[in-house]
Amino acid sequence: MPQARYKQLVDRLADDIRQGRLRPGTVLPPHRKLAAVEGISLATATRVYAELQAMGLVAGEVGRGTFVREPISMGGEVAMHAASDDLVDLTFNYPALPTQTEMLRTALKQLASAGELESVLRYQPHGGRPHERAIVAEHLKSRGLLVSADAVLIVSGAIHGLATAAMSLLQPGDVVAVDALSYPGIKVVAEQCRLELVAIPLSGAGPDLDALQALCRTRKVRAMYCMPTLHNPLGWVMTVNQRLALIEVARRHGLLLLEDGTYAFLEKQAPPPLAAMAPDITVYVSSLSKSVAAGLRFGFICAPVAFVPRISRAIRATVWNTPTLVTSLCCNWLQDGTVARLEQEKRRDAGARQAIAAKALAGLRTIRHPASYFVWLPMPDEVRADAVAMRLEREGILVSTAAPYAVGGQPPHAIRLALGSISHARLKLALEAVARAVASLSY
Repeated sequence: MPQARYKQLVDRLADDIRQGRLRPGTVLPPHRKLAAVEGISLATATRVYAELQAMGLVAGEVGRGTFVREPISMGGEVAMHAASDDLVDLTFNYPALPTQTEMLRTALKQLASAGELESVLRYQPHGGRPHERAIVAEHLKSRGLLVSADAVLIVSGAIHGLATAAMSLLQPGDVVAVDALSYPGIKVVAEQCRLELVAIPLSGAGPDLDALQALCRTRKVRAMYCMPTLHNPLGWVMTVNQRLALIEVARRHGLLLLEDGTYAFLEKQAPPPLAAMAPDITVYVSSLSKSVAAGLRFGFICAPVAFVPRISRAIRATVWNTPTLVTSLCCNWLQDGTVARLEQEKRRDAGARQAIAAKALAGLRTIRHPASYFVWLPMPDEVRADAVAMRLEREGILVSTAAPYAVGGQPPHAIRLALGSISHARLKLALEAVARAVASLSY
């Protein structure tokens, strides 16, 4: 088949998929049938499908064929959608309580009358002013971290913290181990910093540490990104023994541990963070995005003091400093107990939402933490996740498949349900619709 004609076939199929003429979930002809219909060799037909798969448009599954994939926006990330009364968004968590808007209004009034208002218009130290870093250090005690203000840096959310840590502490080409299912943001950070992510298989409630050791024996692994307390999307909490074992592997092979504690506040009886157990090799990153509000973009890093100047330079290169208006607001809430109250209330709220999920999804296999804001829903063997997602979208309900969370290999057929962005009543109806959609595609 001439090269131009081969490319024309790839372009034609790609256009059919992108324009919706071939809908997600459509089974494409077997390789031999495509070869016969198009008058091409079997090897060329295989090459056509391989190129479409590399473009992210199709997925091949052994024994099942080649399927048109659900479109994933923004390079494989979970797509963000504008708020709409016509859509029920179960892709992102924006946990909010009815009192929060009034709290913000009151806090802004207090800030407007404060004597430091003029200072918020000036440049500030890149990692935050000393007294603000001290306030965050005090807050970290509630998460089991006893650190000095010198070890704390203020950033614009946890994803910014991860990015600045990667920029300053890792080099392009470095290998970073990561759970086979993980927070999609780490994939974006790795792409921008030109890091190689290598998936570690899952073993119960935690990563397979034997597989991590085997990887370290064959590759020069520089770091591991992990979420030991309330993993996103699987909701696990690693035991103390698992944490000690991970630290032992890290020390033996010289790994830097990047610990994400964004959802950790939801686990009231959590073991100590890795950063408390191995402070010399751990960079801890978290934020107030889930415990207070995502739009504030307030996060923090706790790092070995020797790393702080390097991370501070990365903050300077990206935002100079976190906006002081936001920092002042959040630090006031940390000091007056507002954040602690919100965290307590959101633990109760998340537990109530999990109870709704347990009832609505009864009969389906779920993987979840009893006080988290998400559910991992593996599909029955005969059900495709993208087919469920498309059916729900036609009903005005948005869910995410496993694709954004999968690192390497074929994503499993599962969907992640974010529970924290809609009312309890709407959540109940939406999850009942999810259960019906899965049932309707089972046979």
